[in-house]
Amino acid sequence: MTTGRLASLRELRRIDWRHVAILYRREMRAAFREKTIVLNSVVIPIVLYPFLLWSVFTGMLFVTGQTEKFVSRVVLIDFPEGHPALRRALERHEKLRLAPASGPKAWLEAQLQLGSLDAVLEFAPPEQAGAGLNANFAARILYNQSRERSVAASKRLSEILEAYREEWLLREARKRGVGAEHWLVFDLAAQNVASGKEMGAFLLGLLLPIIFVVMVAIGCFYPAVDAVAGERERGTWETLVSTAANRRSIVAAKYFSVASLGGLAGLLNVVAVLVTVKPIFGPILEEAGKTVEFALPLGAVPVLVLAAVLLAGFVAAGMMIFASFARTFKEGQAMITPFYLLIMLPVIFLQVPGLSLTPALALVPVVNITLMVREAISGTLQWPFIGLTTAASLLAVGACVRLAAFILQFEDILTGSYSGSLWKFSRERLLRRAACHPPVP
Repeated sequence: MTTGRLASLRELRRIDWRHVAILYRREMRAAFREKTIVLNSVVIPIVLYPFLLWSVFTGMLFVTGQTEKFVSRVVLIDFPEGHPALRRALERHEKLRLAPASGPKAWLEAQLQLGSLDAVLEFAPPEQAGAGLNANFAARILYNQSRERSVAASKRLSEILEAYREEWLLREARKRGVGAEHWLVFDLAAQNVASGKEMGAFLLGLLLPIIFVVMVAIGCFYPAVDAVAGERERGTWETLVSTAANRRSIVAAKYFSVASLGGLAGLLNVVAVLVTVKPIFGPILEEAGKTVEFALPLGAVPVLVLAAVLLAGFVAAGMMIFASFARTFKEGQAMITPFYLLIMLPVIFLQVPGLSLTPALALVPVVNITLMVREAISGTLQWPFIGLTTAASLLAVGACVRLAAFILQFEDILTGSYSGSLWKFSRERLLRRAACHPPVP
């Protein structure tokens, strides 16, 4: 092969960044003209999760309010003598209605299963250790945990019995000349030393990384399908390839546009949640007597931007690999869905108590970025691990981009005439090529 021909081949394989910039602007303009892409990359991040948060907590408050309004239907069995104050407390409670025991215990348990009865309060003689105290008794609450009304009835009965128990024990101790300081032995008190700002950072650290991963994936999903399968479905691939830009420049421009839209979706979602989380959570926490400040530490902002770039870069490259084999937009959605679900799996790791970013986890794609985001929001910046996460993510992105560029260099895949998936392509071309060109010892 002549030197001139080798030089021309190298020129074809080299990315022309001027062409990439022109094609990138073209891809972004086309993306913002598509209603589906704008809806999933811009509108949903701004509206969906704040609306979902508001809906969920409004629903929880509504259900809690409805539960508090229930009047629990309770049956007493073998009520002990000598405790008229307890009976009065049960009868006068505005949320309890005592019903007569109209059948044996087995029949009452069946009524609990059917929901016709909310709870059964059964009394029995005390155990041998407690028989020394006059008029002592043992109590057991039967309820159906699968029914909200029954659970509420159990809690109400437990509160009444506990309050009566403390009052009765104190009265009996006084009769015997024993003060509370002697029979209580010790007092137990718990105090939360975390500030409102620290609690807010803790709650945001649990909430934001999960939403962040989901929204970056959604933001990349439709642009990745449209950038490859949509181009084929519109019949514009041939026109695009016939331009002065080489294929690597075309793939690079499409990749950067998909990654930009995914990162934009993630950052917009973070901003939307930060703006709306205080109006949603604030009244609920204030009613519970807790003060929580939802504020993002300034040191976490550059880490969040870095995380958006790394996560969007990896997700965009992976989705473009799967979308490369789709001939229609609908087929592209089906091919990318398994990869999308695979990205969601690392989110489960965030639910493990005490999990933190370690050198081993810093090498796991998606998991490392989500843990990095969570620790940054909580105010913990482990720069060595952040650097390791960045390096591992860039390596994963580079490998995926190279694979996507390699796949799209085949003419049948570029034009959409190849009928197969990534797995079939790997068996037919990648593995066969490796077997035909073994490494030189």
